[in-house]
Amino acid sequence: MTATYTFDVFTSVDGYGSHHGDWGGYWGKQGPELLEHREALFATPQRMVFGANTYRDFVAMVPDGTWEEDAWVSRMRRMPLTVVSSTLEEPLDWQDATIARGDVLEEVARLKEASDVPLRSHGSLRLNRALMAAGLVDVVQLTVFPVVTGRTGDGRIFEGADDFDLELLGSRTLDGRALELTYRPTRH
Repeated sequence: MTATYTFDVFTSVDGYGSHHGDWGGYWGKQGPELLEHREALFATPQRMVFGANTYRDFVAMVPDGTWEEDAWVSRMRRMPLTVVSSTLEEPLDWQDATIARGDVLEEVARLKEASDVPLRSHGSLRLNRALMAAGLVDVVQLTVFPVVTGRTGDGRIFEGADDFDLELLGSRTLDGRALELTYRPTRH
């Protein structure tokens, strides 16, 4: 059985995955419902898949593996992780992490076949755009925050991506302001 791969990403309304402004985390728009929902998403066994830069970002942000403000991040840091990288060296600062050094598409295809739990990637934009292009992403889960970061936005989520049709699998509003959209992507 092939494991489901979810590309999980936060975005501003104008399509940026982060910012260099003074917005704060979640663009200052998180609330208890969003945080509880995120914690529930990470309550079931999953394997995380990151590129090297996203791995470095999470280890720098949560160096001891615990982030008291956001329990979901601490849960994610305790999940098994595969980092697709040709630059990182073991041991990694993650309790159950491995480095996949081969071709990213081959490595993730192999993981999908071998994993007995779903795969999830939070962030890792370039990695996930390549995986989408290869048909390896089963679900795109966008959490859209109600901000426009045209001046301070960093990392356009789908910049340079191929064209895709998105089948809406689900949607929900969190804290009356953030919107989670779950899609099945297919190449257009």
